[in-house]
Amino acid sequence: MKIVVTGTRGIPNIMGGVETHCEELFPRMVQRGYDVTVIRRKSYVKDCLTEYKGVKLVDIDTPKKKSFEAIVHTFKAILKAKAQGADIVHIHAIGPALLTPMARLLGMKVVFTHHGPDYDRDKWGMAAKLMLKLGERMGTTFANEVIVISEVINDILVRKYGRRDCRLIYNGVPEPDCCDYDEYFKELGIEKGKYILSMCRFVPEKNLHHLVEAFSKIDAKGCKLVLAGDTDFEDDYSRKLKAMARENRVVLTGFVKGQKLHSLLTHTRCFVLPSSHEGLPIALLEAMSYKLQAIISNIPANLEVGLPYENYFQTGDINALVEKLQKNIDTPYAHTEYDMSEYDWEHIADQVDEVYKILIP
Repeated sequence: MKIVVTGTRGIPNIMGGVETHCEELFPRMVQRGYDVTVIRRKSYVKDCLTEYKGVKLVDIDTPKKKSFEAIVHTFKAILKAKAQGADIVHIHAIGPALLTPMARLLGMKVVFTHHGPDYDRDKWGMAAKLMLKLGERMGTTFANEVIVISEVINDILVRKYGRRDCRLIYNGVPEPDCCDYDEYFKELGIEKGKYILSMCRFVPEKNLHHLVEAFSKIDAKGCKLVLAGDTDFEDDYSRKLKAMARENRVVLTGFVKGQKLHSLLTHTRCFVLPSSHEGLPIALLEAMSYKLQAIISNIPANLEVGLPYENYFQTGDINALVEKLQKNIDTPYAHTEYDMSEYDWEHIADQVDEVYKILIP
């Protein structure tokens, strides 16, 4: 069975939750006997790969414009899928799902994975929000099968569109790779167990400016704040955030993966996610896999993970975040055990396998 994947910037080592999801999932689908091709956006690709762990990679030119790059890429990807004789087009995210009817008209089955209501993100203007809502409607209405990554999203689709057969398949997280990278820590100027970590894209809805402001108000006792991530499109928000971070001596790593990221996760005393919008945050799941103490906003997607009450704070309440950070700094460094069985990638791949086999027995 031939599967063509679109809606992602690409794999491997490309920043983003959907990208991480696809990088983990589709090599496992190859192991289950599928012929998988991921269509990548050439402007994000830093390698010359044509294959990754058995997944075929095809690069397509698209304009790097956040307002319409996804839809142009998806249009070209669907045409490529038809030319390659795809049995199933697997579309990720609501923006690309706008073209679900096109894939159906071309005779292909469509699986749509809804990663979150992106129209709630602060970065989008009114016109973009309307198109994203239309994309959600088109994907939910016309896809043969719809996958949601959280009950929160499932409830949205039942309430808004009456679709009650969506399949809940959580995001996953790989086994932690606990490691040391002393040279990297020296480069960053940080010490093991003496920093707080957040990792995400530098976009308004992640509320990193709240985290920097809150950290500036605590008695850090020699601990530092590390922000691991960057932005796809440098804009006023990302520039102001970076300037604010530097003014407060926050450590900015840029986009990191592999041993650098694993070492940061291994030795941080706490993970913080203050965002106002998430689908089901892979960054949080990854932090949990490293047994990290966590301080996270009380949005529905974060609440669904089911951490203890004391891990949450009211979204946007900087004083509450200050209190949580100070309490963590004042408490001895420790790890926390979590039940990660729901987020095992092999189990998730088995669930996606079942969805594909329904469409193409």
